[in-house]
Amino acid sequence: MAARDLKIEAAFATLPLPGQSESGDLCLVKRVGKGTLLAVVDGLGHGQDAASAAHAAVGALDRYSREPLTDLVRRCHEALVGLRGVVLGLAYLDPQAATMAWLGVGNVGGVLLRADLGNRPSRITLVPNAGFIGVEQTRPTTRSVPLAPGDTVILYSDGIKDGFAESLALSNTPQEIADFVITRQVKGNDDALVLVARYAR
Repeated sequence: MAARDLKIEAAFATLPLPGQSESGDLCLVKRVGKGTLLAVVDGLGHGQDAASAAHAAVGALDRYSREPLTDLVRRCHEALVGLRGVVLGLAYLDPQAATMAWLGVGNVGGVLLRADLGNRPSRITLVPNAGFIGVEQTRPTTRSVPLAPGDTVILYSDGIKDGFAESLALSNTPQEIADFVITRQVKGNDDALVLVARYAR
């Protein structure tokens, strides 16, 4: 599915664990202020309980979306009382400031791929903080990186294999990239979700 604001084009693809009717991996794409908030949330395990936890976390992210990323993690923690925990990746893309802030908690993945290979490094990897949200209170570190027109951001759950970035064609649309990853890079032993966003030229 695709979404677009004035500067950010985003799309995602998801696949539940075979045999499950509902995925515990969810995402959020939301225009916030002058930028766009991206989130990938992975409920621990799979099935209905994982999906319930993921829905609660996404609801908190949506409700408090204007707060800083570290505060959003706390809001998710509070929303998960009595539910399973989640891991998540968050990014806030601000085209006007030409920056992206991002953080991860737990085994989520993220990569920023530069459109201009003269911008070094050409690829920046999200290094998540250890832990599980809803299980233990955590204060993750937010990293801010420059954002240039044409750059592509990918957040993904642990149902996706690492190391797929080399095989991507950045000339493709975000939806084409998301569909490629979900078709070719799924582990098959867990729910899977990939969210792709591009800062339009």
